[in-house]
Amino acid sequence: MLYLILGLVLFLGVHSVEIFSPTFRSSAVARLGEKPYKGIYSVLSIIGFVLLIWGYGIARQHPILVYAPPVWMRHLTLLLMLPVFPLLLAAYLPGRIKAAVKHPMLASVKLWAFAHLLANGMLADVLLFGGFLLWAVADRISVKRRAVLRPLPGPPPSKFNDVIAVVGGLALYVVFVFWLHTKLIGVPPLAM
Repeated sequence: MLYLILGLVLFLGVHSVEIFSPTFRSSAVARLGEKPYKGIYSVLSIIGFVLLIWGYGIARQHPILVYAPPVWMRHLTLLLMLPVFPLLLAAYLPGRIKAAVKHPMLASVKLWAFAHLLANGMLADVLLFGGFLLWAVADRISVKRRAVLRPLPGPPPSKFNDVIAVVGGLALYVVFVFWLHTKLIGVPPLAM
């Protein structure tokens, strides 16, 4: 459990800097330079991500039950996961979806985490998905309160971006549900 917690603290901590100090990034870039800052940020993020994946895998070998969700929650989880990949893609493909949702990446993370909390009740699940849910909610609140300090890079808005996000996202959902989730996570989402 220790590696999972360390990974969560490191990964989510790096991604929470602007929540607690909106000017930290700009002052760090001024001191270090853009590329060194991004390099340090990336290395810390990767280390945190590897630790949380490794720690989650270890923790799953010694499960501690927090709650036992009913089987029907798995069906609800599958339904709630439908918009997750389209929202994820919409974050990088500006269009009407991004304009309406404002922060589709955070909406995607919140839906993903909440849906998985409904279907998984082990302590490692609660730490992983609960941690991401709390982070996404805190970041969304923070984003509302802070001014945009720098323009975010990305392609120009287009009506075709929404089509790409929805079609591509639903295709990713199908691939993930029927093959990739089992391959990467070791848990078939359709198994009852």
